[in-house]
Amino acid sequence: MIEVNNISFKYAGGKNLVFDDFSLELKQDNIYGLLGKNGTGKSTLLYLIAGLLRPKKGTVSFDGIETKLRRPETLQDIFIVPEEFDLPAMSLDEYVKINRPFYPLFSTTVLEGCLKDFELTTDLKLNALSMGQKKKVFMAFALATNTRVLLMDEPTNGLDIPSKSQFRKVVTQYMTGDRTLIISTHQVHDVESLLDHILILSPQKLLLNASVADIQEKFTFEYRTPAEMDDVLYAEPSLQGNAVIAPRKEDSAETQVNLELLFNAVNEGKI
Repeated sequence: MIEVNNISFKYAGGKNLVFDDFSLELKQDNIYGLLGKNGTGKSTLLYLIAGLLRPKKGTVSFDGIETKLRRPETLQDIFIVPEEFDLPAMSLDEYVKINRPFYPLFSTTVLEGCLKDFELTTDLKLNALSMGQKKKVFMAFALATNTRVLLMDEPTNGLDIPSKSQFRKVVTQYMTGDRTLIISTHQVHDVESLLDHILILSPQKLLLNASVADIQEKFTFEYRTPAEMDDVLYAEPSLQGNAVIAPRKEDSAETQVNLELLFNAVNEGKI
C-alpha cells in the first residue's frame, strides 16, 4: 500500500544524506513501530510518506500515486500528527466544521468517543488547552478522520501516565482492520503492546524490519540468573536479574517482546 523505492533525501544546507537508496514497503492492516536513535530519519520518513517532503531521488507512493504530488484523493486518506504543532484560536466545533468536509469517512461518533476516553468535552477552546490536552484533541480528530494511513510522531510525549493508558485504549478501540498506523517514538514502553510490526532505523538503512509474531517465534525475552546464560544472545542487568534475549526453544511458551531490550540488541549488532 505504501512503497518507498530507492529514495535519497537531504535537507537544504545539510551536509549528509538522511536517506540514500532507501526502500521500504508498508502493508495495510498493521500498526508499525518506527524506532531509531536521534537523527536517523524517523520524522523525515513520516513527512516523506505524508507528502510534506519530497525525495531528491526515488519515489514514495500510496496506492501507486506519488505522495509528493499532494493530490486531494491521496491527502484525504493520509493524516499526520507531528510531534509539535499549533492549533488555531477557535472552538473545537469550529475546527471540526472547517476540516471535516475534506475527509469523506470522518466520524463524529469516533471523535466523541475518543474525547470521552480522554476525559475531554466537545465544547473546547483550542487555544485555552495545555500541550497535553491539545495533543489528545488532535489525536482524537486524527482517529475520527478514518484515513487509511495515520502517522504519529512521538504521540505520547507530553502525556501524563493516565493519558498514556488512555491513548492505548483509543488506538486499540478505533483503529479498524483496513487502516495502517505508523508510530515513531522513543517512548517504547508506551506503545509496545499496540504494535504488530517493528522497524528500527539507523542512518540511511533499516536494521530491523520484522513482525512482532516473527520476533516472538524466534526469540524469548525473560529474566535469568548468571548461571542460566549459556544460550543468551543479548543481556542487560536489572533489578529482577539479567534481562535477556535468547533463541526460543520449540517447547517454550511465547513471551512478550521487551522492545527496549530488542532495540539495544539490534543497535549493538547482537540480533
